[in-house]
Amino acid sequence: MSQFFLLSEDRPATAKHGGEVDASHKWRLPGVRCLACGATWSDVGHDYPSVDLSELPEHREFEKARPESFPEFARLRELVRPLVPPHVELPPGTHFGALMGRAFGRFGPIDWVGGIRLLMRRDALERLQAEGVRGLVGCRTELRFRQKAPPDLLELQIGPHGRLHPDCIPPDVPPPCPTCGRQSFSWPEEPILDAESLPPELDLFRVGNFATMVIGTARFVDAVRRLELDGIMFRELPTR
Repeated sequence: MSQFFLLSEDRPATAKHGGEVDASHKWRLPGVRCLACGATWSDVGHDYPSVDLSELPEHREFEKARPESFPEFARLRELVRPLVPPHVELPPGTHFGALMGRAFGRFGPIDWVGGIRLLMRRDALERLQAEGVRGLVGCRTELRFRQKAPPDLLELQIGPHGRLHPDCIPPDVPPPCPTCGRQSFSWPEEPILDAESLPPELDLFRVGNFATMVIGTARFVDAVRRLELDGIMFRELPTR
C-alpha cells in the first residue's frame, strides 16, 4: 500500500541556516464578494510561479488586491485559464508569476515562505530528480540578495490534486457554494486522504480541497532523508 506524508517546515533546521524571505508573487486573482453565499473570501496555496501574465493586455488588473464581484472575478479567471495547466480550478486568490521580494542570510537546501510555499536550492532539486522523484517543477525566483554570491533558490510549483476524505470533514459543513465554490472548514485534527483521488504519477502535490496541505509520497520522503536535505518534517497520513 502506498504511503503519503504531510509536509511541514522544520523550523529549528531552517532557523539554523538563518535565511529569511519577504516576497510575494506579482499577479493574483482577486478575492470575491459573493452575493449568493454572502462571503468575501480568497484561498491560499494555489500558486503558479511558472505562469507569466506579462503578455496579457490586462495584466495590470491582476496586480490589484481588492475583492471583486463574482462576475468580475470570473471574467479575470477566464483571461488566465489558457495559460495554466488544464483542469485547474483557479479559486479566488490564486497567484501567478515569479516570487519577488527580498531575501536575507544563508539558506539550506530547503526553505519555506510563510510555512506554505516551498523553496529549494537548484542543486538539491537536481539531486532529488536524479533519485527518481517525480513531478518536481522548480521555477525561477526574483529575490534580491545583499550578498555577492546569492544562492540559486527555486520555488516549487506544487499543484492541487486529490481530496481529503469526507470522514475527516465535519458532517455539518455546508456543501460548496454553487456560485463561487467556497466551502469553509478548519484544518482537521486527524486528516485522512481520499485514496481513490490521489495522483499515482506525482510524488509531491497539494490537497485539492485543502491546498495549504503539502503531501509527499514515500519515494519523496525516502529521497529527502537519504540525501540529508533538512528543512522538512513529515507526518504519515492515513488513506481511506
